[in-house]
Amino acid sequence: MGELVTYRGVMVDSERWERFEHRPGDIVISTPPKSGTTWTQMLCALMIFDGPTLPAKLDALSPWLDMRIRSEDEVFAIYDRQTHRRFIKTHTPLDGLPLRDDVRYVVVGRDPRDAMVSWEHHMENMDLAVLFQSRADAVGLDDLVDHEPPPPPDPDPFVRFRDFVDAQWSPAELVSLPNVLHHLDTGWAHRGDANVGLFHFLDYQRDLVGEMARLAELCEIDLDRERLAALAPEAGIDRMRDRADEIVPGLDKSEHWKDPAGFFRSGAAGEWVERTTPADREHYEERVAELVPDDLAHWAHEGGSDGRAR
Repeated sequence: MGELVTYRGVMVDSERWERFEHRPGDIVISTPPKSGTTWTQMLCALMIFDGPTLPAKLDALSPWLDMRIRSEDEVFAIYDRQTHRRFIKTHTPLDGLPLRDDVRYVVVGRDPRDAMVSWEHHMENMDLAVLFQSRADAVGLDDLVDHEPPPPPDPDPFVRFRDFVDAQWSPAELVSLPNVLHHLDTGWAHRGDANVGLFHFLDYQRDLVGEMARLAELCEIDLDRERLAALAPEAGIDRMRDRADEIVPGLDKSEHWKDPAGFFRSGAAGEWVERTTPADREHYEERVAELVPDDLAHWAHEGGSDGRAR
């Protein structure tokens, strides 16, 4: 294994993974933000607990390990106390994780343009004052002198789209075109590994039961297709919205959402079209081609395959 990439920003520190004690059978859910993370956590929970009744809120069962609204000791203790099969959330790409043969890694993709629009709504719904207070309580704020505050987003959605496309990759960023595609590329590089599975937001929408079956196979969870079909409606967006107080991330730690149910939007694709010109769309395609090979670019935008080497 080569040297791990360190992903560190205001809210994340991937070096926690180097000190975390894995157990054989752990499931690590590694996704770019707004690409089906909570959806995948819910699928794992439904299968691990074989039903919709969970022993705690989803965020308490599967906290974001490297998010600094919990101290390292606190989040490690949560996972250490668990006696069930652990499923662990992160937005760290695979090149920042100490990969192990006895751990399962689930990488989920989504059209980066849809992820960007969803991220904007996500940030609008967040009470940043509460979030930063949670961060201060967990790890303090002294280190923020090392971080330049980002400029405020441009009020023009067309400009914001162009900024997303033309950004440079940074280990301190979460949502930019190069960061999202780099994350997916780290999964793509391991698509032939028996313990790594690539999933896609669109495939969840097309055939959730089939994707649950693939996830169960990857994670060696013994549930037949009939049982998975019975569980799948509990992972529908309307059902999860109804259970927002149990499922939305962060509610176990702090009330940093203005509207918890608003975390679950429609999941519709293509909203980005309204904030782009034909020239923007052409430039986007050119930029994608600069960043990743054609086969990965196709999968990142269309899904339709688990990406395994054939």
